[in-house]
Amino acid sequence: MKSNAHALRAVLLSSIVAVCSGALQAADAPSGGRHGAQDTRLQQQRLDKLLATEGAVPKGIDPVVWNGIYAGADLTPERIALGRKLYFDTRLSRDGSVSCATCHDVSRGFTDRRNVSEGIGDHLGRRSAPTTLNAAFFQSMFWDGRAPTLEEQAKLPILNPIEMGHPDAASAMRAVGSDAAYKDMFQKAYGRAPNYDDLGRAIASFERTLVFLDAPFDHFAAGARDAISPAAQRGLALFNGKARCVGCHMINSSNPLGTDNLFHNIGVSARTQNFEALAGKALAAIKADGSATQLDKLALETDMSELGRFMITRNRSDIGAFKTEQLRNVGITAPYMHDGTLQTLWDVADHYNKGGETNPYLDGGIEPLDLSEDEINDLVAFLFTLTDTRFAAENETAMRDQKALAAKHRPFRDDALAHRQVLPFETRVIGAAGLK
Repeated sequence: MKSNAHALRAVLLSSIVAVCSGALQAADAPSGGRHGAQDTRLQQQRLDKLLATEGAVPKGIDPVVWNGIYAGADLTPERIALGRKLYFDTRLSRDGSVSCATCHDVSRGFTDRRNVSEGIGDHLGRRSAPTTLNAAFFQSMFWDGRAPTLEEQAKLPILNPIEMGHPDAASAMRAVGSDAAYKDMFQKAYGRAPNYDDLGRAIASFERTLVFLDAPFDHFAAGARDAISPAAQRGLALFNGKARCVGCHMINSSNPLGTDNLFHNIGVSARTQNFEALAGKALAAIKADGSATQLDKLALETDMSELGRFMITRNRSDIGAFKTEQLRNVGITAPYMHDGTLQTLWDVADHYNKGGETNPYLDGGIEPLDLSEDEINDLVAFLFTLTDTRFAAENETAMRDQKALAAKHRPFRDDALAHRQVLPFETRVIGAAGLK
């Protein structure tokens, strides 16, 4: 068994490239480029270059952990190749305009860099698309954790009316069945005819190979003291200390992503939402239909999206709570937060520095930080060191662009709140009274 797993790992890259390059030729659906995404053929060329730097075990991951992923997910080159073909196939959308790679674009940090994602018929959802990088390590999927596994996550967007829009699994499988190559690929991968559950398994298999954990920070942690700048080193000290980031975004060898995999109300969008009224509507809607597909629709098509984890647990403590996202590759995956309202890492720092947006369900750990402008700059410098070295050029461009935008526009900066010159309840009273 061990020798078989070793052989599979040894041929992983060559098998993926050989099988997929052959399978994704002229018989494939139109390559797209719709909704702002890069043409899928160009995305795959980029992906080949990224994966070509990988060995049997991805850089930045312990071989024991990687072997566990392989064994636990029962990965094979055939399943990975099938999943990759499906990931880029626009036929998984009802009108042939959207694939997984539309919202999880290789050229855009495996996200779409939009505030909220766009699906078929130019419909906009209510949430930002998280990156699929390192998704193998998540304990739950989506911003509200409504899918427990990658396999379940992969199947839901295909059936969501405003994402990929197939009315049911049978419709999606008919679209897949229009490509004769799939019949053979499913047979080789799973030993049976194409079916929707295996479709989800295959996409998840491919996504588990997207491991990108080789960043300048890791080189620094391994002893290369000049791997990150003095500013970033000061930012690391702030991250673990005064800025209190490590409370939810711990990063160490056993937890490399920088997430606690929990859900917190950090005050995003709280100023514009009546959480109590929304919660009442949500409970009524869920009582009428609490199915996974219905929850998926409510999360993406209605204001109930802002309730976050509450939609899954119905616990009051989860109102407005969203998953702590990973910090890996954060420099190239803007905008930030579940609704994409924070455009730069300076905005993120400003949001936390002032203590978020106050609301009755705000996480108890969120409070003003009293960070100076120099400290914010150092903290941001550190965050940019968490991007994998294979994205070094994109990371440098993103840092330059974000810095330029932040120099002109810092909508979430509030020094009075950050430095406790005024307290949140005072701002509410002043606002309610129409005073200045």
